[in-house]
Amino acid sequence: MSHTIGVRQSQKLRTRQALLDAALGLLEHQSLSSLGLREVTRAAGLTPTAFYRHFDDTAALGVALVEEALGSLHGMIGAVLAETGDSEERLGRGVELILRHVGEQPAHFRFIAREQHGGVGPVREAIAAQLRLFAQEVAAAVAGEPQSRGWSEEDLLMLGGLYVDLMVITASALLDAGPGGEQGVARVARRRLRLINLGRLHWLDDTGDAGTS
Repeated sequence: MSHTIGVRQSQKLRTRQALLDAALGLLEHQSLSSLGLREVTRAAGLTPTAFYRHFDDTAALGVALVEEALGSLHGMIGAVLAETGDSEERLGRGVELILRHVGEQPAHFRFIAREQHGGVGPVREAIAAQLRLFAQEVAAAVAGEPQSRGWSEEDLLMLGGLYVDLMVITASALLDAGPGGEQGVARVARRRLRLINLGRLHWLDDTGDAGTS
């Protein structure tokens, strides 16, 4: 009996993945808001009934694609941030990790870039939630560093958001760069990272609005 259950579960996972892969292929040429579930099931070689066993609608499928594209990055970026050493070097390795991940999964990141401000609300919200989580994770990682002494929680989160924004911009630039453009994108990303880090070092120099709500 357990073997039968295991086979069924494995088949269920394969069917779900087939739907995700088919949708991702179709989304290379159209937006999620124009995607029909019959298109997806036809491309996956499945029936519409099979679709509803896994997703309520195409918006739910889109949310699953967001999790597939960004969810796995949390552990990898967390591991980089947890390393010892200079924070600029660690964050630089984080940017390099993004570059590598985009290079390995360009279709996923083209989907994210297109739908981040697209017409499907649940997917926009899912992307925004993932990016907020990244910002919180980065903020927590840098909070204990000497450069962050005296920073408010709000300012740390703002800093985390700047680093995440850089990663998003870098991913989009890499998608636009095409073959052979990776080094140029990486160079610009490192320069932008250095600019953020220089600003970080002097954030509390002027009382101004820094560290206040």
